[in-house]
Amino acid sequence: MTNVFDRLTGQDAVADDLRAAARAARSLANRLDEGDAGAMSMFGEPDEQTGDAFDSAARASMTHAWLFTGPPGSGRSVAATCFAAALQCQHEDASNIGCGECRACTTVMSRTHADVRHVVPEGLSLAVKEMREIVQAAARRPGTGRWQIVIVEDADRLTEQAANALLKVVEEPPSRTVFLLCAPSVDPEDIAVTLRSRCRHVALATPSAHDIERVLVERDGIDPDQARWAASVCGGHIGRARRLASDPEAREQREMALALARDANREKTAYAAAENLVRTADAAAKAIAAELNEPEIEEMKTALGAGGTGKGTARAPRGTAGAIKELEKRQKSRETRVGRDVLDRALVDLAALFRDALVVGVGAKVTAMHPDKTDDIVIPMAAYARPEQLLNCLEAVLACREALDMNVKPKFAVDAMVATIGLSMRKR
Repeated sequence: MTNVFDRLTGQDAVADDLRAAARAARSLANRLDEGDAGAMSMFGEPDEQTGDAFDSAARASMTHAWLFTGPPGSGRSVAATCFAAALQCQHEDASNIGCGECRACTTVMSRTHADVRHVVPEGLSLAVKEMREIVQAAARRPGTGRWQIVIVEDADRLTEQAANALLKVVEEPPSRTVFLLCAPSVDPEDIAVTLRSRCRHVALATPSAHDIERVLVERDGIDPDQARWAASVCGGHIGRARRLASDPEAREQREMALALARDANREKTAYAAAENLVRTADAAAKAIAAELNEPEIEEMKTALGAGGTGKGTARAPRGTAGAIKELEKRQKSRETRVGRDVLDRALVDLAALFRDALVVGVGAKVTAMHPDKTDDIVIPMAAYARPEQLLNCLEAVLACREALDMNVKPKFAVDAMVATIGLSMRKR
């Protein structure tokens, strides 16, 4: 197995910084083990205004809170998990930290390490109750590793109360606890300013199409031609490229989203296409839910004593119905989030198509987001509509995404988008 940082596609500079910090963390852990009261002074503090550490000495130091940002598909959670593996790595040679072979590295990467907790929102947000439970558990001393590590994926989904609960412990962290937060950007809408100022910032870039193609071929064994096509249309999202290359249903969903650009221009097909798009997202969410929900409920019932034999097992323990009801509530929230995510992915594809047509219309020389649609959709659309019309269509798609973020019912949001696109495209 290769070093864990080899998984960071196209992020060589970030990997080097994280290696250096992991080595500093090992030295710090050793000093803490020896009872060095001044060991905590080795923590490098981020700049108070920006959270960044600018010089090489600071980058080679360790701090207790990190913020990984980057566009979807850049590998924020992968980078955080790789860093967690390096922090727990048991390899004797510090130059090979994050070896990927020791028990600590393998368990962290498989998400089974006892001292590494992943906080992943099952619903539309991360609630304060869940965050408080995680913070309380993170305050304990590590059991088998050097550190208690909390990886908060999608930190932009933290509610205000949950962010405040996390802020309290980040401001006064336990000596053995490290927080790794992941968010799309440092914008206040994605991460609270107070949290941002107390974290060292790690910015990840979108991997190139060539890097994505190489990963698909070498790591996933995908046909080179299929990998090249998927890498060119995925928008720099490795996971998205993998699904497009290997899942016919993902390719069909993409085609349906892009076809909406034409269907919205015809009154007979516009709203039927919009309804079909929403229905497909709901169906995908229900399929994922059906696969996950039943095993979770059965596991919960077993943990509460169902299926046992002997005296007293015929009667359900107290609290069983409430626990199962709470689980079903979380599952319903997760299903809603998955449906919104699938629909949002379709809207991103549609926005990229209008962007490509706008680029062609104004004669700009930039890389197309949907190069396979240049001849049959993009160029004809650019010839048919003026740039301001295409810009109105693009803004309509972005407005639809914002409406979904504000919990507007998907059918209403998509219908409004289709109506705006239709009106914009019919104006001459």
